[in-house]
Amino acid sequence: MTRLIRMIAAVILGATVTLGATDLPYSGPSILPLRARKPVMDAWAKLRLERVVPEEMRRYGFDMWLVICNENLEDPVYRPLMPEDPWSIRRLGMLVFFDRGAQGVERILIARHAKDLYTKDWNEEQETQWQALARVVKARNPKRIAIDQAVKIPYGDGLTAGLKEKLVAALGPELAGRLKPAEELPVAVLERRMPEEMAVYDQVVGIAHEIIREAFSTKVITPEVTTLDDLDWWFNQRVVDLGLERWFFNDTTLVRTNSAGPKDRVIRRGDMVHCDIGLRYLGLATDTQELAYILREGETEPPAGLVEGLRKGNRMQDILMGEFRVGRSGNEVQAAALEKGRAEGLKPRVYSHPIGLHGHAAGAFVGLPDRQNGVPEKGEYPIHPDTAYAIELSVTVPVAEWGGQEVQFSLEQEGFFSPGRSRFIGGRQTAFHLVR
Repeated sequence: MTRLIRMIAAVILGATVTLGATDLPYSGPSILPLRARKPVMDAWAKLRLERVVPEEMRRYGFDMWLVICNENLEDPVYRPLMPEDPWSIRRLGMLVFFDRGAQGVERILIARHAKDLYTKDWNEEQETQWQALARVVKARNPKRIAIDQAVKIPYGDGLTAGLKEKLVAALGPELAGRLKPAEELPVAVLERRMPEEMAVYDQVVGIAHEIIREAFSTKVITPEVTTLDDLDWWFNQRVVDLGLERWFFNDTTLVRTNSAGPKDRVIRRGDMVHCDIGLRYLGLATDTQELAYILREGETEPPAGLVEGLRKGNRMQDILMGEFRVGRSGNEVQAAALEKGRAEGLKPRVYSHPIGLHGHAAGAFVGLPDRQNGVPEKGEYPIHPDTAYAIELSVTVPVAEWGGQEVQFSLEQEGFFSPGRSRFIGGRQTAFHLVR
């Protein structure tokens, strides 16, 4: 029996999972085997199609929406609108959504292979794919046809120039004149988190938290021996061995007093270690930064100055979460949070981003590391309810025990925004991970 099969069996039975001689038994939230993941993701896709798509089409005033893209060059919104399948597009995919009012939004697939949740409407032996699309559109005679063409938000810009040229030619001048760029429609569909997703998102983030807890322990780190490279690769291997997906290379950084010894990548006693890890599970992404302290001989807790730095970082997280407002732009949220943080003497930097079906996801950017005065275009997009953000920021704090050295405390935790219901998804770090 392969290691993967043993792992799946152990998860199903609720047992711990041993992945190899150097790996730890996994004790975090349960991880479903691949077969059990598809029904969950398909149910979410169905709800997205039945609930979110009609509401957003009507909000932006479109009675038809076309999502058209090529295999291996997918529109970002295509896969979330389909049943879970790594090969969701073969050659050319065409989705047609038509609002029939009280009868709901009709879902039509014009592609070679039929898919659940859609009605296929193309006879390959009688017409080309583009002829089928033109026929379907003409028969429904829509007033305003949304296409994924955008200027500000890349997630709304999934229709390539070449495909648009073919679309215009297929529809002819009269129908093509009804095509309208719908930048905000696909972005809104992607960024909106449904209650059914949020009921699971805490567990997804909980898996990331458990991996960090494992890594920041003496079972993985041997002070004066383990290097950052060792820790980086442990993080990345751990995510893959658990049957999850990395959406970026998980890595760590070392923060130590300037008076410490060698400037190397060996993790030493008295060091602060920072991690930044991102995984994807059940189609939901995480992006988490937390801190560990490597205790010196005789220490039982970090220096007070480091503890104060984390406390101030938590305070800045609260300030930023409190500045989210429906209709505010990401730039306005960033400016308000920075103003309040500076007024409290926190020396903050804010560079948060949407998260959900992608890592750096669809929605408003709330700063960038090198943009502390707003972000053109992406930062001008408004904040909407029922959206998730990676609450990413830092504060700089002088640490007395390190000779007054200015230390940057970088933190990142997932947050859910909706008026009256905002919260950190899966909790957040409020105390250092300690390695003894």
